[in-house]
Amino acid sequence: MSDQVFLLPDLGEGLTEADIAEWKVKVGDTVTVDQVVVEVETAKAAVEVPIPFEGTVISLHGDEGSTLQVGTPLITVTSSGSGNVLIGYGTSEDTGQRRRRVQRPEVTPAPRPAGVRVISPIVRKLARDNVVDVNTLSGAGPGGIITRADVERALATTPGGQSDDAQRIPIKGLRKAVADKLSTSRREIPDATTWVDVDATDLLAARRAINAALPEDDKVSLMALLARLTLAALERYPELNSTVDTDRNEIVRYGHVHLGIAAQTPRGLVVPVIERADSLTTVELGRQLRDTTALAREGTLPPTRLTGGTFTLNNYGVFGVDGSTPIINHPEAAILGVGRIVDKPWVVDGQLAVRKVMQVSLSFDHRVCDGGVAGGFLRSFADYIESPITVLGRL
Repeated sequence: MSDQVFLLPDLGEGLTEADIAEWKVKVGDTVTVDQVVVEVETAKAAVEVPIPFEGTVISLHGDEGSTLQVGTPLITVTSSGSGNVLIGYGTSEDTGQRRRRVQRPEVTPAPRPAGVRVISPIVRKLARDNVVDVNTLSGAGPGGIITRADVERALATTPGGQSDDAQRIPIKGLRKAVADKLSTSRREIPDATTWVDVDATDLLAARRAINAALPEDDKVSLMALLARLTLAALERYPELNSTVDTDRNEIVRYGHVHLGIAAQTPRGLVVPVIERADSLTTVELGRQLRDTTALAREGTLPPTRLTGGTFTLNNYGVFGVDGSTPIINHPEAAILGVGRIVDKPWVVDGQLAVRKVMQVSLSFDHRVCDGGVAGGFLRSFADYIESPITVLGRL
C-alpha cells in the first residue's frame, strides 16, 4: 500500500491555474484509472480531469471555488499499484469569447507493457496537424510520456516545421498593460466609428499667422491647435466627455476635460493626460502638450500623469496614414483620430483646386450617445478645422 499524490496537470494553452468547480468524488471513495474526479474551470473552459491512479481517496487538496496552480497537489489516494500516467490535459480550441463547457475527449490508454505512451488530446492534435509520427518520438515526460515539448522539438528539426529562428517576445510591462487595456475596451465597450475628410488649408494658414505674432518659446504646434478645436467641439457635445459606470448602471459626465494625447514612445504607446485642458488658453495648452509629450518619450512622466483622462486625441497621421478606426481608451467614451495632411483636388466655391486635406475619425461608446451626437461632434470639429479663426481667437 502506498499514497499517491496526483498534481493538477498542464491544462494546455499556457494556462497556469484553475478553479475547482465540482468534486466528483469524496474522501473514502474508491477510484479507478481514468475516472473523472474533479471538474475545474479555467479562463478558457470547464474541463473534466481524470485520475491516472486507482485506490481509495484519502485527501482532496482544495474546496470547491478555490484556485490551484498547475503542478500543485490535487488529490491523494492510497493505492496498491499504479495505472496509466496522463499529463498535459488540454482543451479544444476556443473560438468564442464566452466560456464554454468542454466535453472530456476520449483518452486511449497506453498499451501494456509497450507502445506509444498516452498523450493529451492537445498534444495529439498538434502532432496530427503537423504530420508528426508520435511513434518515432522519445517522450521526455515521466515514464516516457510524450509531451507538447517533444512534438515541438520534432517540428523544430523537421524541414518545413517550426524554425529555431522564430523569435518569442514576452508580453509584459508596458506592452502588457496597453494590451490589457485595449482588450478590455474591445470586450466591454460597444463602439462605433464615423469619419470625414476635411480641408485643413485655412488651419495651416491660421497657425502660420498665430506663430508669427508669438515669441519663439510660445509658438504652437498643429497638434495644439487640433487639441483646442477638440475642446471647442466638446463644449457643444459634452456627452462624449464621459464614462459608463457599469456597477451603478449610470453614465458619468465630467465637468472638465482631462485630455489624453496618444503618443508613441520607445517604450510603446502611452496616453499622457493634460488635466483641465478646457481651462487653458491655446498657448498654455501648447506648452503643456510640448512638455508632457517630451517627458513621456523620455520615460520620466509620473504614472499619475498617465491616468485620469476623460477624452483622447490620437494623431495617427505622424505614421503617414490617412485614416484609422482607433480603439477607445477604456474607460473613456470616445477617441478622436486625425490622419496625415496631403494635397488633394477639392472643390472650393464651385471651382476645382488643390487643397490640404486630412481625414478625421471618431470612435465612440454607443451607450453614451447615438450616431446623431457623434456625427454632430465630428462635423463641428471638421467645421472648426475648415474655419478656425473664430475658435482660435482666444490665445
